[in-house]
Amino acid sequence: MTLSGKRILLIIGGGIAAYKALDLIRRLRERGVVVRVVMTAAAQEFVTTLSVGALSADHVFTDLFDRNDEHDVGHIRLSREADLVVVAPATADLMAKLANGHANDLASTVLIATDKPVLMAPAMNPKMWSHPATRRNRATLRKDGVAFVGPAKGEMAESNEAGEGRMAEPLEIVAAIEALLDVRPKPLAGRKIIVTSGPTHEPIDPVRYIANRSSGKQGHAIAAALARLGADVRLVSGPVGIADPAGVTTLHVETANQMKDAVEQLLPADAAVFVAA
Repeated sequence: MTLSGKRILLIIGGGIAAYKALDLIRRLRERGVVVRVVMTAAAQEFVTTLSVGALSADHVFTDLFDRNDEHDVGHIRLSREADLVVVAPATADLMAKLANGHANDLASTVLIATDKPVLMAPAMNPKMWSHPATRRNRATLRKDGVAFVGPAKGEMAESNEAGEGRMAEPLEIVAAIEALLDVRPKPLAGRKIIVTSGPTHEPIDPVRYIANRSSGKQGHAIAAALARLGADVRLVSGPVGIADPAGVTTLHVETANQMKDAVEQLLPADAAVFVAA
């Protein structure tokens, strides 16, 4: 589908991944998208309103109590004029605020006030992402209809740690936006499809394991394509370094037996595509 003429409200949260939001704005504008931006106070510690405004070619909104922006209840207007609200990076704080109904700044107030779809691209330290509170908040947000893209596994920019928590790349977020705004007929609507993807790691001892070089790219692409056609896709993924596909429920496993068990627990299904190596 084409994104030309679509209106995106981008909320930039505070984190080192905020620099990727600059490239995301550029990618969206290349596709003819009208991008308006809300920045949290923390986001402004990482990227400037001047840079964001130059790329979006629009005023950057930062303050809930701005006299000029709020004379016509600006936070309501912002939340309703867009076709989609995108939060990138979505910090643990922003996720917690929306999941629990908190609205104490412009970004969180817009999220509570919107009647449009919301897409979140989480980015945070792996320990923060795996914390039970963050997991509970993500489950709540999913139940409330919020869509997610990422996070991916990899090295963290702000530390020597590695793990799941890297924000999805800008083009991955663009693809997720296209999928959410695609209103074309969905021939696979109502169908449940299982897809397996990526390698497995078979431990020899606590240090070594047997594996292969599968990237998971093909399986993830098939899962994403099926989701775009309307299927309820359940992806069982081995350890990969790419983001979970947008609109897909992903289960992460390590070994072949874990993958088999996960697939069996997802039965019955209308179809299955076994791409895992």
